[in-house]
Amino acid sequence: MVSTRTHVKALLVPALWLFLIAAVGGYATSFTGGAGHAAPLLRVVIWALAFMVACWLVLKPFLAWLTTSYTITDRRLITRTGILSRRGHDIPIARINDVAYEHGLVDRMLGCGTLVISDASERGSVRLPDIPHVEQVHLEISELLFGHTDGYDETAGSGARRASERERTERHLDDGT
Repeated sequence: MVSTRTHVKALLVPALWLFLIAAVGGYATSFTGGAGHAAPLLRVVIWALAFMVACWLVLKPFLAWLTTSYTITDRRLITRTGILSRRGHDIPIARINDVAYEHGLVDRMLGCGTLVISDASERGSVRLPDIPHVEQVHLEISELLFGHTDGYDETAGSGARRASERERTERHLDDGT
């Protein structure tokens, strides 16, 4: 069983926003010195605006990250997300047709990626972004779906693999896929 949330990478941009908001708020506050009696009120207004912007650009993504979870059991893939209203999606393992992953240079450096799960539904595929150790999760799901050997008997050699691939191809041709 794998239980995870999105990678901390999802919080990098909100962290940058927090530094920028604090810098702009501090810079704007430095101009309130000549405002006389209105200076304290002006500072409160500046920091109240900074707080509202920070809630939107920093707190909201953090809470979304905190409340999003992905769980993979031997029976289903479970996704849960949402801050105030929760959404969930369960996909039985038996309905999953394909599992793939994608990761660019930054994802590879941070050890995360996007998991793409194709299931037998009208939606087609589910994209799970910023999954930590995406290659390992991909292998675990593939192992659940296709078993340990994936049609290849290492002790029998390459002839057994070709025969197994031929049988799989024949089954797909018989099924019309």
